[in-house]
Amino acid sequence: MPLDLDAPSAQAAQGQDAPVRAITIAVVAMGGEGGGVLSDWIVDLAEHAGCIAQSTSVPGVAQRTGATIYYIELFPEAAAKAAGRDPVLSLTPVPGDVDIVLASELMEAGRAVQRGLVTPDRTVLIASTHRVYSIRERTAPADGRVDAEALIAAGKEAARRHVFADMAHIAESTGSVISAALFGALAGSQALPFERAQFEAAIRRGGVGVEASLAAFSAGYERAQGGDAAVAVPEETTETIREGVKRLTDYQDPAYAQEYLERLAPFRASGHPELLDEVARHLALWMSYEDTIRVADLKTRASRFARVCDEVRLGKDQILQISEYMHPRIEEVADTLPAGLGRWLLGSTLAHKVLAPLTRRGRVVRTSSLGGFLLLYAVAGLRPWRRGTLRFQCEHERIRRWLDLIRAMAPEDPALAVEIARAQRLVKGYSDTHQRGTRNFERLMALVPAMRRKSDPAGYLRVLCDAALADDTGAALEAALAEAHLEAPR
Repeated sequence: MPLDLDAPSAQAAQGQDAPVRAITIAVVAMGGEGGGVLSDWIVDLAEHAGCIAQSTSVPGVAQRTGATIYYIELFPEAAAKAAGRDPVLSLTPVPGDVDIVLASELMEAGRAVQRGLVTPDRTVLIASTHRVYSIRERTAPADGRVDAEALIAAGKEAARRHVFADMAHIAESTGSVISAALFGALAGSQALPFERAQFEAAIRRGGVGVEASLAAFSAGYERAQGGDAAVAVPEETTETIREGVKRLTDYQDPAYAQEYLERLAPFRASGHPELLDEVARHLALWMSYEDTIRVADLKTRASRFARVCDEVRLGKDQILQISEYMHPRIEEVADTLPAGLGRWLLGSTLAHKVLAPLTRRGRVVRTSSLGGFLLLYAVAGLRPWRRGTLRFQCEHERIRRWLDLIRAMAPEDPALAVEIARAQRLVKGYSDTHQRGTRNFERLMALVPAMRRKSDPAGYLRVLCDAALADDTGAALEAALAEAHLEAPR
């Protein structure tokens, strides 16, 4: 239940003559994570809701960019007026007397528990599960990392209620900062007696990065409303997911990266870190498949021209010419068209006859010339319409079936589920390479039910995937299938 700032209700809960007490909030954050902004939002929210608010900050030592405790106390103005005097508010948090603790990183949440700021009789703990290693962890001669699962378990045991989520990923996927995600989680936890609209109004009054902050706020709010979604995962997996978010944001847009995180959600809750890591890695690669739009985008980037100039050691008095050999087939043309039109093209004999002379041979495009550059730049500019293309729909239907199969196998055979996730490595490249890899992948996925009758289905699938990657003729795969007494559907 949310804490009540209404004086009569508070008195009824504590006894008619009991004094109304302030709500106490501690924000523990590292430098650069917007702890001051979060504190300002809370103060602004409370003051516009009829409260007296006081905020202080105590900077910490230079540890992981410096940790700071922001302390806030809120007191109903109506109660102060009824008493005829202003409340006396504390400047620092007192162990055992903190109602809400917001931690921008998991170790900081652990420190708050250690200091006694989190107690089971009153504290709501809201914390991000991502990690930024301390100096002691980094300088240990062996693996000196603190166990993330132990930190989360300690937080759950110490708090009255808890909300754990990876606020760093929420922030990255929305182009915002952790403070906005924490503010959303605070609203979603209902630990304060204010409506969601009041929280959002405080962000708008701030006037800086409003849209991105509101997006992160919304994601944090939904996570808190959904209950405890904490899953302790290794730092390597966290980094994999973070890189996946960056890759997909660059590939399409932040909304596309958010779809990636949503698809990972069931695996984050599965309790299988290895499976989560493999799915996170290969899902990011598959969702950023190489289509004509992506190829054109990469070939026209300024960073690419700079890299080529550096590689050939271009002198100031020299001119660089870059020629690209391209051979788009009818299939690539159809894949880039809207789905309906693309399917028509693939099924039309007349269209094939018309386009065949144009696609029979490859062509050279000089991207260092104005005409060649503009041609590819125009293709790269189709990115906003990628979701409507035939290729997008086909790839995402395959992705859906792949994820469904992994989820179905995970409870019964986690090892097989991991190998199914890894099998995505067969699907890569574009043109003939992509077509061959997709064909082998789908053949092996159709064999999963037969493999399950073997003594080591995960081992069989691993061997078959390695064989499929051994050569581009398919001979090694056919030999491996024969040896395993499996007949792959064609």
